[in-house]
Order: sequence, then C-alpha cells, then structure tokens
Amino acid sequence: MAHGNPRTWYAAFKAKDARFDGRVFIGVLSTGIYCRPVCKAKLPKPENCAYYETAAAAEQAGFRPCLLCRPELAPGNAPIDATVSLAHRAARLLEEQCGSGQNMCELAQKLGCSDRHLRRAFVTEFAVSPVQFLQTCRLLLAKKLLTDTDLPITDVSIAAGFGSLRRFNDQFKKQYRLAPTALRRQTTTAIESNPGITLALGYRPPYQWQRILHFLSQSAIPGVATVFNNTYARTVRVVTTEQKTIAGWLRVGQLPQKNMLTVTIDSALLPVLPQILGRVRHAFDLYCDPVIIDKTLSEMNTIRPGLYVTGTRLPGCMDPFEVAVWAILGQQATINTTRTLAERFAATFGSPLATGIGGLTHVFPSPADILTLQGPIAEHLGPLGITASRARVIQALAEAFVSGHLDFSLCAQSELEIQKLLSIKGIKTWAAHYIALRALGWPDTFPHTDCSVKKALSSLTEKDILQMTEAWRPWRSYAIINLWYFFLRQTNVLQDWERSLPCPTIQCGTNP
Repeated sequence: MAHGNPRTWYAAFKAKDARFDGRVFIGVLSTGIYCRPVCKAKLPKPENCAYYETAAAAEQAGFRPCLLCRPELAPGNAPIDATVSLAHRAARLLEEQCGSGQNMCELAQKLGCSDRHLRRAFVTEFAVSPVQFLQTCRLLLAKKLLTDTDLPITDVSIAAGFGSLRRFNDQFKKQYRLAPTALRRQTTTAIESNPGITLALGYRPPYQWQRILHFLSQSAIPGVATVFNNTYARTVRVVTTEQKTIAGWLRVGQLPQKNMLTVTIDSALLPVLPQILGRVRHAFDLYCDPVIIDKTLSEMNTIRPGLYVTGTRLPGCMDPFEVAVWAILGQQATINTTRTLAERFAATFGSPLATGIGGLTHVFPSPADILTLQGPIAEHLGPLGITASRARVIQALAEAFVSGHLDFSLCAQSELEIQKLLSIKGIKTWAAHYIALRALGWPDTFPHTDCSVKKALSSLTEKDILQMTEAWRPWRSYAIINLWYFFLRQTNVLQDWERSLPCPTIQCGTNP
C-alpha cells in the first residue's frame, strides 16, 4: 500500500492532479480496476479506493489496468535519497532491460550488492519483489504496443520480453483476464500509417519543451541529429547483451494537452524497444518531479526575477560517448566550431544509415570504431581540424569506454565517474561536469566556472556563488540549466530561436 494519508491521495484523485501521476495508483474495489490519479472515469467513493505506490503493487493485489487512463503511460520516479536509490535504480534497470532475459543475480551484481539485499530493499520500497515488478513492466509494455501500434501479436510478445507467444498469452490472460487479441479489438485508437511505430510517454507538468528542444538543437550533430517541425530526430545504436549491434532512427514530439511525449521509433529498433524507451526517458528527463525541485530552487528568483522557471528539465543524451566527444571538441571553442568538427568526425568514422529523414545520414561512431584506427590517432583526426591534444583525449575516452573504466549506466556513481574523467589528461572541470550532467543525468553537478553562470550571477563573486549554491543541493544541475537559459533570455537568443529555425549559433554552457 502507498505511504501517506488516504485523504490526501483521494483529494489528488478527485482533483485529477497531474503532480501525483506516477507517484500513486488507485485500486477501485468495486470494479477491480486500478487507475492513475488523472483518470477521467467516474470518481469512485472513498471507501472503495485502495492506494499503491507502483502499478506492480496494484496488479499483485489483483487489480487490472484501466483502459481509459492507461497506467502504462504514467511517468516514473527518480528520487535522490540514498536510502531508496538502490531500489529505484533497480526498477529503472528492470524497466529498460525487461526484454534482455537478465536474472536477479546479474542485476544485483551490476548494482554492487547481493541479490538477497536487492530483494529486501526492493520489497521494502515497492511492496513487490523484483520478479513481480519485471513481470508488470513486460505486461504494461505489451499493453502499450497492443493499444498504440498494429504490430503482430508475436512481435509484441518478443518486444516486451516474453520467451514465447504461448507464455505471453498465458500471462496476459492470467493477469488481465483478457486475451491480447480481445484487448486489441477493444482499442479505438486510430493508428497512423507512418513509418515506424509511435508510442507515448508521460511526464509531470509543467514541461518546458521549447527549452529542452533548444538545448538539444544546439548540440545536434549534423547527420546524426536534427530539430524540425517542433520535433527532435536522431539516429541511435544499441549493442545487445549478445553483442549484436542494432541501429535505427527515432523522432520525439510533444502532446502538451495530454502531458505526453510521442516517440516514433524505426521498426529496426523493435528488438531493443525497452532500452530505446529508457534512453528517451533519460534524454528528456521524464522521471523529473517539478514540484519537488521547486521547493528547493524557487528561491533563485529572490536573487534575480526570472532566474528559475518551473518545469525546466535536464537535457540528457542517447549516446554517452557522443556527448563526451562533443564536450572535448567544445572545450574553449565556439558552438560553430564544435558542430563543424563533430559533423566531420561523425561523417568520417560513423556508419551510414538510410533513414528517410532529411539531415539524418549517419550513426555516431562507437568507441570501438575509434580504437580500430591504425597508427597515431592524430593522423586520422588531424585532417578533420581536430588538434593532436584533443585527438589523444578522444582516444583515451574510447579506451576507457571499451575497457569499462568509465561507467555511464544506471549503476554508476556519478561523483566517482567525474573523478575518473578528470584523471584523463586533457579533460577539464567544465567538460567532466557537462558529461556527468548529460550522460549520467546527475542532478547535483555545478561547473561554477561556466561563462553563462558568471554572467547570470554577475553581481556575485565566485566564492559567493559556491556558498550560495550549497542551498540548492541536490538539484544544482537544474539550477545551472536555468542559469544558462536566463543568460540566453537576456541576449534574446531563446526568443529568436523560438520564432524561427534554424537556431542561432550560441552555445548553452560555454567553457571559458
């Protein structure tokens, strides 16, 4: 059962309060169905409601998912509290790897604990076992695919991680008392005949879509990523547990009236669909709860009005190596120079990919691609305009990625990875923190030497800035994103970009 006062949960349910979406699920005793707090179905009586922290807990209690509000679309959680972070990291890993066949011992090993300790922590936090949570992840993903796509039932079962069609049918009927084919017949959603498959991912409002889209457009490498028609599109590569490389494209847009992002995914990526959806959630910070962050950062507006805007998200990434290379090329360089060098790098060493989307032609090279180059690295990167010193840093990064010395998975300890980055000769403090912010989604990094930060807080000394930001923990990364955008607003860059594309050439977060 969910912690907290049932009256509070019922009030949120009655108000259709999106701030509680994904934080609580309501089981309706009279119907046997569980809902999100934003469900628009007829409100049940308070005595007929039971409250659960996860969809898995509601399903283990015998409830079936509502076909109207669709619990599989609820946004997730990403707490910073160390006492529950293990269970939540495990939950995200299970969600993103639900099709990989990974067992609990392997999961615990990745998280650096015993499987017994993991189960104990998981049950304490979520009131269900990891296996039960994994089963719900698979079922809800399958339900999403059945409702939103016209994929054959066999493909749905494989994409959701079920070993066989028979097992999928058995589990679905047992849990939902409905055959997959029957659910599809009940679905009234009109499916567009576009290439790829389109799914929706929920978020907690408000969501500053134009801000994150602007940031991603600034770091978009031509040929690899692009922004057009208020959407973000890019190529992506995933290496499976069997070391098979799968590449394709995706496109992300927004449905603000429904508090959702739409994700259109190349059918070639279907075998790694859970991983792709996990990367999209990370890249667009869909686990964020703006209300919690507001409590800490709203005081920024007492320094200068408009310094903090609620709903600003951390721009993550789809490829940590790509972000690391971008950061190295961007050290003490303009955005135009960085983009030109990155474009040459991707076109020379990346893999061509036919996408049918204008501006998307290559998959960014992997670390292994760089290590296959024979001879001094400067001889390969020098003709592109990349200096010998930066070429050596990129080679060192590739070696660290391939060897596993650098870890950008959900199991990583962000502060430790920052120190590892700084130990590589040629990586400066700004670049290490930028990589941690984007590749790890670390919410508490603060490169105080950033030019935009100094200009936004021009009335304060460096010492004063460091002292003041202590009160912004553990959300200093969100603070610095707001400082970057405050600087852009002061120079009218953001307003100009919103009025027309392509965007102006100024970098968010420039290293001095």
